[in-house]
Amino acid sequence: MRVWIGFCGLLLAANVCAAEGNSRFDWLKTVAFAGHQTDYSGVFVYQYGNHVETSRITHVVEIDSEYEKLESLDGPKREIIRHHGQVWCYKNHKMVQVDSQQGQVRFPLLLTDQLSALSENYQVKEADVERVAGYNTQVILFQPKDNLRYTHKIWVHTDSGLLLKSAVLNDKQKIVEQYAFTQLKIGSEVDRSWIASSATTGSSGKGKVKPAWNKVATTVNSGWVVDALPGGFKKTMEVVRPMHGKHAPVTQLVFSDGLSAISVFIEPADADEDDTEGLSSRGAVNLYHKVVDKHLYNVVGEVPPRAVMQVLDSVRYNGK
Repeated sequence: MRVWIGFCGLLLAANVCAAEGNSRFDWLKTVAFAGHQTDYSGVFVYQYGNHVETSRITHVVEIDSEYEKLESLDGPKREIIRHHGQVWCYKNHKMVQVDSQQGQVRFPLLLTDQLSALSENYQVKEADVERVAGYNTQVILFQPKDNLRYTHKIWVHTDSGLLLKSAVLNDKQKIVEQYAFTQLKIGSEVDRSWIASSATTGSSGKGKVKPAWNKVATTVNSGWVVDALPGGFKKTMEVVRPMHGKHAPVTQLVFSDGLSAISVFIEPADADEDDTEGLSSRGAVNLYHKVVDKHLYNVVGEVPPRAVMQVLDSVRYNGK
């Protein structure tokens, strides 16, 4: 479905909770920074239902910067290079610069360095110590206190704090989606030879970068509000942004409960194929779209279907 291309890549990465005086929250502080501060390279698998994707990721930290390369190992060639907040994608046999949100990588950066309290909406528990890709990990479980969010389970490397596996479970404790490293190198063994050319071309020496994104999001106070967010979700961003395939800029509001994100997109209805009511799912991400009063609302979130439907039905314009 075309709408997935535009919206799924725009979900913000999740936040983690503030430190408390116990070991499970100390673990989360470590995880929040390890993905940015650790040299690592490995192969990971993403799975939901019968769908499986395999990718290779290489992450290197320099004195004042991070370099990251993500390569698909299945299907058509896909490659993403990230450096200094800029993102390049391999498209049509060349590297093109894109909006940083489009190139967002969810794993192993599931948890970011913005810390906020989760205890109001999740019970956080330490579980077993298990092995993932040959490394010892501490398993940590986030169990929601309501039915408007998923259970999250993460496996954290006991030495580096790097996230090695993550799973999202529904209310029947069945896996909705999961990421997991199958091969991994951490530290000095990671190949750094590709960095120099990537810093100048974004393509590991594959030629000149051609910018494909010259319009950026603009922070606004749009006047749109959401009255029925699940408890604990707070607004983290409100912008107007251009989007591929759209005739006019789209208003986006982003909310987070500290672990999951919900984005609300609002645009004028234009009677095309997307302007019909519908609910779609892709792993843990659910999308609900509907035309209301000559506007097309799209709500996409890492929450159960009932949550995105509740959010959309409460969107209203409150004036500027």
